[in-house]
Amino acid sequence: MRLKTSLLQEPKHKELVSCVGWTSADELYSCSEDHQILKWNLLTSETNLVVKLPDDIYPIDLHWFPKTVGGKKQNQSEIFVLTSTDGKFHLTSKIGRVEKSVEAHKGAVLAGRWNYDGTALITAGEDGQIKIWSKSGMLRSTLASQGSPVYSVAWGPDSDRILYTSGRQLVIKPLQPSAKVIQWKAHDGVVLKVDWNSVNDLILSGGEDCKYKVWDSFGRVLYSSSSHDYPVTSLSWAPDGEVFAVGSFNTLRLCDKTGWSYALEKPNTGSVFSLAWSADGTQLAGACGNGHVIFAHVVQQHWEWKNFVITLTKRRTMQVRNVMNDAVDVLEFRDRVIKTSLAYGHLVVATSLQCYVYNSRNWNTPLIFDLKEGTVSLILQAEKHLLLVDGAGLYVFSYEGRLISSPKFPGMRADILNAQGVSLSYDTIGIRDKSDEKVILLFDALSGKALGDGKPLTHKLEVVEIALDQSGPSNERKIALIDKNRDLYVTSVRHLGRETKICKLGSMVHSMAWNDAANILCGIQDNQLTVWYYPSVVFTDKELLPKTLLIKDGSEFSRAPHILSYVGTKVTLRQGDGSLVYSNIPPYPALLHEYSASARWEDALRLCRFAKDQSLWACLAGMAMAHRELTTAEMAYAAIGELPRVQYINFIKEQPSKESSLAHMLMFSGQVQEAEATLLQAGLIYQAIRVNIDLFNWERALELAVKHKTHVDTVLAYRGKFLQKFGRKETNKRFLQYSEGVEVDWEKVQAKIEMELSNEREKAANTSVRSSVASRR
Repeated sequence: MRLKTSLLQEPKHKELVSCVGWTSADELYSCSEDHQILKWNLLTSETNLVVKLPDDIYPIDLHWFPKTVGGKKQNQSEIFVLTSTDGKFHLTSKIGRVEKSVEAHKGAVLAGRWNYDGTALITAGEDGQIKIWSKSGMLRSTLASQGSPVYSVAWGPDSDRILYTSGRQLVIKPLQPSAKVIQWKAHDGVVLKVDWNSVNDLILSGGEDCKYKVWDSFGRVLYSSSSHDYPVTSLSWAPDGEVFAVGSFNTLRLCDKTGWSYALEKPNTGSVFSLAWSADGTQLAGACGNGHVIFAHVVQQHWEWKNFVITLTKRRTMQVRNVMNDAVDVLEFRDRVIKTSLAYGHLVVATSLQCYVYNSRNWNTPLIFDLKEGTVSLILQAEKHLLLVDGAGLYVFSYEGRLISSPKFPGMRADILNAQGVSLSYDTIGIRDKSDEKVILLFDALSGKALGDGKPLTHKLEVVEIALDQSGPSNERKIALIDKNRDLYVTSVRHLGRETKICKLGSMVHSMAWNDAANILCGIQDNQLTVWYYPSVVFTDKELLPKTLLIKDGSEFSRAPHILSYVGTKVTLRQGDGSLVYSNIPPYPALLHEYSASARWEDALRLCRFAKDQSLWACLAGMAMAHRELTTAEMAYAAIGELPRVQYINFIKEQPSKESSLAHMLMFSGQVQEAEATLLQAGLIYQAIRVNIDLFNWERALELAVKHKTHVDTVLAYRGKFLQKFGRKETNKRFLQYSEGVEVDWEKVQAKIEMELSNEREKAANTSVRSSVASRR
């Protein structure tokens, strides 16, 4: 990815340009100390004078009123705020008429910013004060005042917090008076510029120490650049939060959100005092110290999938290269390309008005459909359909271009959804709720309705990233989530009436991805690449989990790698310095998943014997138990030396009836309540009591015996034996009460138990005879 810059031969402004702002994707306003406001039209390459300001107004900052508010287009985007050195800000119309001038600060007004929905304006001055104004320019409050000038301010993503500079410090101040203020030392020199992105919630700062830094919203540093030759005078996030631009003296840089630099340009601009991205994030304008306005387009972006590499060569042209046979196709578009995604054999390209869907088998005839008003900010793909997110909402389309559904929920702000907070599989959509980050909303992809009874999934901590698995039947769909503590959990999406079980898979996980074809999960854990061959094992046998892992040492990656994709057997990682590394995963686990899904247990056993890998045997044991395939499970557990489990499986096999076997399989997975409920439902009271005795749940065993008026003496007999063994006296009041009225005779108890079991066997035999007779008829 790089920047293609363009400068005119002669500057249009006579003095330094202090600020720039886009009105639409092809029109820009620039203000200069020669008191002129110019309008630049990029389609016709014309530059017109909008207005010449009075001689005492020297502009410093310009910000257009936001165009879209909560997905609705505003008619009022025709005004902008202009701050100047005389302590005023001016609300100015598109034709350059000053609608209102307001005395705001003593000394210059160094920054003026509208919040995201246009309900408030914040100004910062040389007098160290920060003030909040209404849309019409009435003072609402003075948020802060300090002894040094405030050079730059930014609104938080929800417009409820303000970030501002204070000398070498950065301060985040919430608008609620009682809330906690975060303040930290950010640079070794004065901080000159800050920006805060609403999509990824990250903060940028640049200062006189010639460095730029990336922070999270808690003030933790994520990246710190090396020193440049000159102070960093401007920086700006692209609207989608994937890249940002940094400006300095004769320098323009394009960087990834993790901090490393894609491209460095050295244009003849003087210092770049202000940078602004167009709303679609494809181009950038800079206000230059020598009177120029520099324009830059993002080109040379790359996308990879299996054997295809796709490059954006010009604004409307892509090149597709098949690395197997070096065949090259060129794709031309009518409008400029805004967002692209390549996965599952399809290339999806969103331009400013249309969406193109190409099949990787045929690059000549794309499917084209028109887009609604609004720039696409995110494209996600699954096997059978794709999800487009624009400022107004989310839309699921099939690859044939048919609109399938459009999920809606209260308080939806589609403009700030990012790839970490949204996930798509072929039957489900997961969205992390922005208003309460502990909540994950789940929708049916085909109907757009909320799943189940409409109750969302709630975690105990704020969720940072979510991902749905991509294969398997929809009633087994699972979602993996990373929370604020960097712990990785997995839970099932469709749970019929049961309480959701959220099981932990690992800690210190920084990024994750599901495989595209099998339910295998990989993640960067601490400093290593961990692959969970069979994450669902936590639902059947938790203790097998550590045995089903593949751990690759972090020595082959540099600091802080990030997983881009996991396709087939290849994991693609982006290192901290921006280089790509690939890591290969053995193909056997994916085969094992395939065999287990199609119930080919013989093949699965053969594969494990061939591969001679303990982790595969452990996966097979978990899969077989999940499918209640006891013979295979027994062999697999034997292969990894889990003898107690082998014995228990044999015990399950010897159970007199199907219900008992089922209950003990539930016990095997630790689902005691479900096991007991199964037995009681089948009328096997003794078995239910016995389960509780085996678990030393004495009180529950007695409660069941008394409730069903049977086997009270059995419970007391076993309790007596237990106490005798440990040389203890009975202290439980209920047991003392019943032992007075019930005599315990071991022979009777044994006979009774034998009776129960033979009854159960007879009943099971009768049922099977009945069913075989019915099948013959």
